[in-house]
Amino acid sequence: MGQDEQIVTVADEYGNSPGLWRRMLKRLEVEGNTGHSNKDLDPVPPEMRTWNWWHYISYWISDNFTPSGWRKAASLMQIGMSWRIALLNVAVSEILIAAVITINGYVGAKYHISFTVQSRASFGYYFSILMICMRMIVGTFWYGISTYTGAECVRSMIYAMSPRFRHLQNTLPASSHINTQFMISYFVYFVSILPLHYVPIHRIRFLFTAKAIVTPIIGFGIMGWTIANASVGKESLWSQGNTVHGSALGWVFMSGVYSNMGGWATLAVNAPDFTRYAISPKHTYTMAVALPFTATLITFFGVVGAAGSKVLFGQILWDPLLFIDNWTSPGGRAAAFFCALGFYLAQACANISANSISAANDLNCMFPRYINIRRGQFIIAFVGAWALTPWNILTSASSFLAFMSGYSVWLAPLCGVMVSDFFFVHKGKYDVWELYNKDGIYRYNKWGVNWRSVVAFFVGWVPLFPGFLPSVNKSIHVAKGAVHLYYLGYFYGFGAAALSYYVVCYFWPARETMLDVPVYCDDVLNAREIEENSYGESDSLEKKSN
Repeated sequence: MGQDEQIVTVADEYGNSPGLWRRMLKRLEVEGNTGHSNKDLDPVPPEMRTWNWWHYISYWISDNFTPSGWRKAASLMQIGMSWRIALLNVAVSEILIAAVITINGYVGAKYHISFTVQSRASFGYYFSILMICMRMIVGTFWYGISTYTGAECVRSMIYAMSPRFRHLQNTLPASSHINTQFMISYFVYFVSILPLHYVPIHRIRFLFTAKAIVTPIIGFGIMGWTIANASVGKESLWSQGNTVHGSALGWVFMSGVYSNMGGWATLAVNAPDFTRYAISPKHTYTMAVALPFTATLITFFGVVGAAGSKVLFGQILWDPLLFIDNWTSPGGRAAAFFCALGFYLAQACANISANSISAANDLNCMFPRYINIRRGQFIIAFVGAWALTPWNILTSASSFLAFMSGYSVWLAPLCGVMVSDFFFVHKGKYDVWELYNKDGIYRYNKWGVNWRSVVAFFVGWVPLFPGFLPSVNKSIHVAKGAVHLYYLGYFYGFGAAALSYYVVCYFWPARETMLDVPVYCDDVLNAREIEENSYGESDSLEKKSN
């Protein structure tokens, strides 16, 4: 019996009903919580480990075949790269970040725990909460931004169904930074995806499978139509070379690599949140190939579409939604609707997998008594989509947007510490049940802080901070070397934190956490089952003897 139940029971014995506030809190508690954990935070039981190799391939098709993925080459070409170098940049950065995601995701696949629980082993039971908060802020922010992109998909669908919608009168003031037309689209998108937040994670894989079939068809279809109608081989975009050369091109290339890797920095940290549902660790290895291949392919689609739009519509359109908005014939509108519907599905899946589930896991860890993943997703949805008002951020808060885009300054060291802790310091050996014990070996000290990870974390981000500042405020000027180091940000942040953490732990090890044999969740579950069976047998024998 829990403490709250005892209080309620005692109150009832004396004839007094419990207070209103206590009754309300009792009703809000999630089923199966222990105060420090709940079913969603516990290790994934065998019956819920349902993801195989194909589901992880479809997951990355889902995350890459989006309007954002289509536009990737645009920013790279704007800073001086040719389309060929831009494609190479995307391929290199995606291969590198895919390796990090697959390596860190191995922890979740092996122990069937989430990032929030894994982080306790390296940062300490209580200090890990700060790391979790950092990741939750990023996930909530990008949920709102992705909701805005999803609304663009809905707007394109409505354009296709009703051309008059393009000329809908705006009744909102200019200071709101959004018009009536887009607010309607935004509301429709938000309401339509809310039911998806109700689907448990181990069952949502069917959405990724559906999208993995639909979106490549759309991508190849748009590219084929463009080539057939625009003769893009003659378009000047294809012959456009690099506009920067020499060492300048090298640093521009590194800036692009950092930016593209930074785009997946959150997923690199929270990879265990979805690899924990794997049937076995080997099923997650497909991510190392699926991520870079699909990202490079969708970027190539974007280049073809942009080149063709210059010929067909007189302007370069990197956004596939703006591209299909130009299909205004009856047949063209039908095609535009189905393409926009596919991108809508793509954006919804990406937002759920990359943002809402991740941030909901964080809330689940911080408030396990009252919040599970399902409740957490609904909270993140309303906060990210409405409280943050992403239309204001995108139109009038460029410095804040730049700050959030450079957030990998902190996420790279966080990931580096966790990878170093698992593979090099603890040699892959965790006691999974001690990770749930607030007074266990991973508390490290009375404050619940592993000071070794604090040192490594600061080593990873502090030298990058001066180079990060000019991206937020153009009036700040720093040495070129600081900016160049920032362009190497993910490499430095991840590598420096991982190496320094290993060195510190080598000279000042936390010996109580070093295990000879790992303890898996299945070991304890099997032991409990044997124990329960033995108790059942002894009770049966006792009854027979009586």
